[in-house]
Amino acid sequence: MIISSLNGDGKISQLYRDRIAVKIGQGGINQQLITPEAQQRAILAVQDFKETIDNYGVKEITAIATSAFRNAHNGRELAQRIKNVTGIQVNIIDGNEEAELIYYGVKLALDIGEAPALVMDVGGGSVEFIIGNNKEIFWKQSFEIGAQRLLEKFHTADPIPADSIVALNNYLEEKLWDLLAAVKIFQPKVLIGSSGAFDTLTEIEFAKQNQPISLEERAEFELYYDLFIEIYNELISKNKDERKQIKGMIEMRVDMIVVAAILIKFIKDKCEIGKIRVSTYSLKEGVLFRFLHPEAEQNFPKSKQA
Repeated sequence: MIISSLNGDGKISQLYRDRIAVKIGQGGINQQLITPEAQQRAILAVQDFKETIDNYGVKEITAIATSAFRNAHNGRELAQRIKNVTGIQVNIIDGNEEAELIYYGVKLALDIGEAPALVMDVGGGSVEFIIGNNKEIFWKQSFEIGAQRLLEKFHTADPIPADSIVALNNYLEEKLWDLLAAVKIFQPKVLIGSSGAFDTLTEIEFAKQNQPISLEERAEFELYYDLFIEIYNELISKNKDERKQIKGMIEMRVDMIVVAAILIKFIKDKCEIGKIRVSTYSLKEGVLFRFLHPEAEQNFPKSKQA
């Protein structure tokens, strides 16, 4: 959640931000189901947010739901329950809109540059890829291969077995054919990771260099590949309890970070990417961008309203 105000100069000031690990897809995402336990966690989280929202006297609320909601048989039902309990209407957006919002969030964080770059956002249910520069999007697509899905399919033993890594890479090769084809056309040489797992990897990277950081202080970081490989090898060789002890590890990502790191390495190697930049802004900030630039609305398909 982000609470922001619009200044007289037309710029956004951030007043408050928070996050709660709901794990909405845990235990049911590959069965297209949001479990009763996950539903309860979601409702409690939004109730908690609503209390803060009311304390700040917020006048306009936008609530976005993505992959786990749009693919679950009971996603719309849960969205309605959240509205009934909290009064907040949840907008279930499709993958195309999700990708575009992520692109605009990244644009608020950094200068993409004139050359095509590959933007990547690893969610629990889906992964979004966008190829674009600082002016426009050339190609975008959402793939239903999020970290929670991959975790439940491939990370069934801990540490993750070598044959599971091979199987996961083969699966990615099959599922990401459209992306690999687009990369051949536009040839991006920079990967921009959007928040999420990339934030965690950045915190671990800086902890390894004994440089504690606050992701709130900057909107962009660089993830150096040699350090990423060091972190990657550590992640795939440790079990959950051991991963928790890694300096910089965020507990909410201790499970999904392994498959996320394998996915990132696959993209870096397969797409022959030379540099990894990290944007601490993502979809939430993209929603703020759309608020600042309502003319961008015409680029989006109509959301499914709960």
